[in-house]
Amino acid sequence: MRIAVVAGDGIGPEVTREALKVLGALTAAEIFFFPWSAEHFLKTGETIPAGAFERLARDFDAVLVGAFGDPRIPDGRHADEILLGMRRRLDLYANVRPVRALHDSAVPLRNARASDVDFVIFRENTEGAYSGRGRTAGAGTPDEEAVEEDVTTRRGVERICRAAFVFAGTFEKPRRLGRRPRVLMADKHNVQKRGGGLWNRVFFEVAAAFPECEARHMFADALAHEMVRVPGGLDVVVTNNLFGDVLSDLGAAIQGGLGMAPSGNVHPGHVSVFEPVHGSAPDLAGRGIANPFGSIRSLGMLFAHVGRADLETRIERAVAACLAAGETTRDLGGKLSTAEAGDAVVARLDG
Repeated sequence: MRIAVVAGDGIGPEVTREALKVLGALTAAEIFFFPWSAEHFLKTGETIPAGAFERLARDFDAVLVGAFGDPRIPDGRHADEILLGMRRRLDLYANVRPVRALHDSAVPLRNARASDVDFVIFRENTEGAYSGRGRTAGAGTPDEEAVEEDVTTRRGVERICRAAFVFAGTFEKPRRLGRRPRVLMADKHNVQKRGGGLWNRVFFEVAAAFPECEARHMFADALAHEMVRVPGGLDVVVTNNLFGDVLSDLGAAIQGGLGMAPSGNVHPGHVSVFEPVHGSAPDLAGRGIANPFGSIRSLGMLFAHVGRADLETRIERAVAACLAAGETTRDLGGKLSTAEAGDAVVARLDG
């Protein structure tokens, strides 16, 4: 494996270091470090060099990312050009966000156990409200108007829906429960009649090609309620960029918090990017208290993407064992430092 590593800002380098510690304990790989970050931008004025995206696509099997965001760059220019640049230039159209609790102690819901919190959100990753299009008129005046364009294409909706159905056919949970996989699409086509209407039509068109799956629709706000009330009924959720961003952070909360949540920015069959969802958390940086489990689990997703799902399974089991033993950072009630939590995972890889 040839893996590019962009540790980024804030706690990114700290949690990435622990993920690489786990990688080294599991398998050999060629690791290439890239300095793209706020620090690099402030020193050089460069966010990401010319040809970098092409190099990532050509020379690497996958990319492991830490986090981006630094208060010294309030407009977040470097983060946009690096991370959003990867998503768009590498056409990483599927943001895959597992919502899987690994131990009962991590679940904050009163009426749910870890076995109930086990589903996956497929978030469209390249268009929608995050397309970057829009305009502002009359800035600073009482009549200021801001228009953010939500760009939805049939191609974009069709391919993310298809990816969700394909994944549902391989998802172990429905088979374990002896029922058909459920794919649920969330939108707001009752008010967003153009983009939402396109999502609603195309989703059910794609669903017709997957009769082995149960296709459902739910408005995004109703789904948020469902995720908290009865998460066990969900298998695969597919939604647009904005709703996927919001709902997947709620999903992080019900599996133990942002520090537990992994993600992948994926284009099947192509180089893809894997990152924890927690952001750079500059207030935690340098203190040795950040939770590395999200980064370590993102490494697991990376392994599965390159054909080593066995290594992802070992990582998930090791993290679950750490949770069961209380070997965690303080956000999960433990006393370990970031480095100690990484060591605990390594120690339990073969447990």
